[in-house]
Amino acid sequence: MDIYRVKCGNGNCYILEENGSAVLVDTGRIEYRKAIEEKIKRFPVKLIVLTHGHFDHCQNAGYFSELFDAPVAMSKKDVGLLKNQMKENLSAKTIPGKIVLLASLASFKKVKMNFTPSVFLQDGDSLKAYGVGAKIIALPGHTEGSIGVDCGENCVIVGDALMNMFYPTVSMLYGNERMMRQSAEKIAKMGNVTVYFGHGKPVGNRKW
Repeated sequence: MDIYRVKCGNGNCYILEENGSAVLVDTGRIEYRKAIEEKIKRFPVKLIVLTHGHFDHCQNAGYFSELFDAPVAMSKKDVGLLKNQMKENLSAKTIPGKIVLLASLASFKKVKMNFTPSVFLQDGDSLKAYGVGAKIIALPGHTEGSIGVDCGENCVIVGDALMNMFYPTVSMLYGNERMMRQSAEKIAKMGNVTVYFGHGKPVGNRKW
């Protein structure tokens, strides 16, 4: 399996490609749509996986779903965020986290999204039906329905369960701190893998 990072502003999308099939993980914000499209249009995308329901990860989901004729998949627990980004409270402890939180909340109030996911993912679900030998891991805490993708070959995509905006850390924004830390510990126990974030460059796994 090959993994391609598509940088879009301060966020990332990812393409997982294997044997002529591909899965797109997250879709970025609308202002980066054309730039993302140029980088991913050559891939045979069979499924779009959203790590969670915040707009900076899924605002282009409907567009790319139509472009590739591919279903959108996410946890059912985050579907409510698509209609109301303020549905779940977010908290932050660090100064950088509080800065990001203020900017996020200001954006959340303005966002509207117009797509409906048709595939609902849970912990342990395989993506083999879509041609890619990866599986879903539940990583709640940032949002209730946050998920990641275990790519199997020493790499894991974690969405916002961990962040590398300013430095590699546990999620700076969280709805449930206890669950967020449990998810970070779950990732740490995966051992010697490369961690691909929703925000920032990939790094080696560690104790978070």
